[in-house]
Amino acid sequence: MNGMLPEYWTGESYSPSPASTAPLLGAGDGAAYIPSWLQALPHAAALASFRDGTICLESWNTPFERAFETLLKPDQKATAEWQSHFATEISTFAVADKAVGRFDIERDGPLGIEVFICNVAWVQNPIKNCSQIFINIDDRTADRRIEESLRRELVSDSLTALPNRIGFGEAVETIVADTNVREQAGQIGVMVIDLMRFSRINEALGTMAGDELILTVAARLKACVSGKVRLARLGGNEFGVCHIIDEAGDAQGNQAELAARIKATITAPIRLSDLELSIDCAVGCALMPVAEADVDELIRQAQSAARTAKKSDQLETYRAGELKVARQRFFLESHLRDTLARDGLSLAYQPIIDLATSRVTGFEALARWNDPELGGISPGDFIPVAEESGLIVPLGRWALHEAMRELTRWDEKLGERAPVKMNVNLSPIQMTRDDVATTISSALTSSNVDGDRLMVELTESAIVGDPDKSRQLLKALKRSNISIAMDDFGTGYSNMASLQTLPIDVLKIDRSFVSDMLVDQDKMAIIRAILSLSKALNMKATAEGIEDADVAEALRKMGCAYGQGYYFAKPMAAEEAFDYWMESRKSETS
Repeated sequence: MNGMLPEYWTGESYSPSPASTAPLLGAGDGAAYIPSWLQALPHAAALASFRDGTICLESWNTPFERAFETLLKPDQKATAEWQSHFATEISTFAVADKAVGRFDIERDGPLGIEVFICNVAWVQNPIKNCSQIFINIDDRTADRRIEESLRRELVSDSLTALPNRIGFGEAVETIVADTNVREQAGQIGVMVIDLMRFSRINEALGTMAGDELILTVAARLKACVSGKVRLARLGGNEFGVCHIIDEAGDAQGNQAELAARIKATITAPIRLSDLELSIDCAVGCALMPVAEADVDELIRQAQSAARTAKKSDQLETYRAGELKVARQRFFLESHLRDTLARDGLSLAYQPIIDLATSRVTGFEALARWNDPELGGISPGDFIPVAEESGLIVPLGRWALHEAMRELTRWDEKLGERAPVKMNVNLSPIQMTRDDVATTISSALTSSNVDGDRLMVELTESAIVGDPDKSRQLLKALKRSNISIAMDDFGTGYSNMASLQTLPIDVLKIDRSFVSDMLVDQDKMAIIRAILSLSKALNMKATAEGIEDADVAEALRKMGCAYGQGYYFAKPMAAEEAFDYWMESRKSETS
């Protein structure tokens, strides 16, 4: 600070004794003497004296007089609070053992809060032969308003002007931190509202129509909820709601009532341009005692419940353990991605038996994951994760190529073409996202395997999702002499009319019907119906999950062509599967 002053003004620092009375602010005859350097400063600046606990402004420049006229007239009551703060800060500096200091002050201005940074320093006045306090004031109001504007942009959604994810979190934190709320409220509830079919509307009508839809929904939600309920747009097609439930209130009932009101508001027809649309929503909620509330956890729990609600089509309340499961799935996804990159999966092979002759006709290739750190991981755990993350596409390609390569290795061991088919599963996600025909053709060509030695297994859901695309794909596969099996038949929603037009060779009866079929007449009736259907459509049938000889014999007598299950053999490593087939072949010829 001293460096700003002429050399003859820089003297020894001066620290007077602490004042015994409260600081006061007064103004001397500022016009009596104003140093030229003080008047030349661009910022508001002044010189003050400190005697007997009183701060007295002695000299000031024109910017100071324009901006701080009220400091020179301390009798104006409207500004008494900020004047007192200014005087206190100057007095605190005056009694401290410091040569320079700095503090901020704020005051109410005609356009809102005004902010100033005050730099102070002791200087020697050679004319009056005394030490004075030099005050230099920098107006930072514009900077503060820019910061506030940027802050608003950071916590607000630009389209709806509602709080965004960050702003919503801060609003919930403010509620939780409120002492009155903590004392009076029982629980805090957070809801996440996920608009259904939003991406389709965006694709079909364009992003402008999507924005118009979001604005309409936001306006409806504002009108639907009370002033005590906090509303936000968390991002994309997702909105958030936070509300407090009184200690005596029914938390679940309160949530259900609010969710029903919100859903009714959103599902009412919406007019976009010349179109009238109906849009549904999934609502998930999470509840916590206010005293124990963790804001980030609450929002994550509500989002987890909303994902469940998209499947159940009803209000879902977070259940303990769901986030733990979600984290485990994410952990598995990360490990699975690394495992696929280093070719760390393997295939196991389960034999498929001709029930009439007990001959091995083929093997089903099944993905297996034995991780060095995690140990053996069930396909029931990692296959859903692969489908959800999209990793099923590289996994499916790898399985196809590996199964065909193994068939080639068996041919080399045998010295001739092994008379068995290899069954490989095809995921509905892979059918949607991958060029399956090209992938299969590449796997066959690279292994030099003919198409008649491959059977592709797909589920009913894969066909029902897009029957026309499925029909085109299956016909393309049939042109390469590839056989088609419908897996888990009876558990989905097959349309019999479309089934008749599809080039399917085998219906695989799900294990849920095969187990206990001998003691459950309903299961037996379903199996008979499936076998009659397969015969009428000129298809074969394979029963899965056969675990004893009586079931195998009953199925044979009923006309089921093939079977697989633990009664015959569990899924085996490639070498064991080849040896099993060789032993079976020897027993046929002996």
